[in-house]
Amino acid sequence: MDLNDDIELSDEEEEITADTVLKTLQSAWQNERLAPEILPHRNDMVECMLGQIQHMERNINKLPKTDLRASIHKMELSRIKFIICNYLRTRISKIEKYCIPILNEEKQRIESGTNYLTPSEFNYAQEYLLNMENHLKTVILDKVPNNMQSFEMNKMAVHPNLQTHVFLRANESVAGVVLEDIFGDQDEEIDLEAGSQHILQYKPISDLVKNGKVQLI
Repeated sequence: MDLNDDIELSDEEEEITADTVLKTLQSAWQNERLAPEILPHRNDMVECMLGQIQHMERNINKLPKTDLRASIHKMELSRIKFIICNYLRTRISKIEKYCIPILNEEKQRIESGTNYLTPSEFNYAQEYLLNMENHLKTVILDKVPNNMQSFEMNKMAVHPNLQTHVFLRANESVAGVVLEDIFGDQDEEIDLEAGSQHILQYKPISDLVKNGKVQLI
């Protein structure tokens, strides 16, 4: 019933513990909440954890209602479900807020096989954009003269602010991180030591977040 059970990941053909899956998912959730842009999805970890939840719920139902272990495991399940729900909700919120640039970038990623969205997220983004276009047409464009009814959705795009500053912890040593000078004078290059914490602009370290070399905190 605990999180030390092995989970088989068919795509990678290996077994990892549910505790490892949960820690990976927690890291992805924390990064997603703190990063200004949408990050590559970790649906593999979500699916694994959902399977583990079902397994734990079946085992909990076998315990007597007065067994203290049942209450403890139920609290742990509630915590895991909150992480999963908040992770998915955060991604949906970003899709709705930055729908146009996310879709434009994702269409390019699909060609290179580096998708950030799950198929269901991609479909949701397309439907959301279509509904937004139809809403604008019905509410505004149909009520103005014909010569004013054309518009370009891309001009309405809201982009995430990649220049925002974030707190981070280096999971491993990284040399030669180039920090852009916002005043355009001279870029700065720094080294990150494993375990060190920093406040930096997000854009220079975005790839480090995605490949797990740094963790947003």
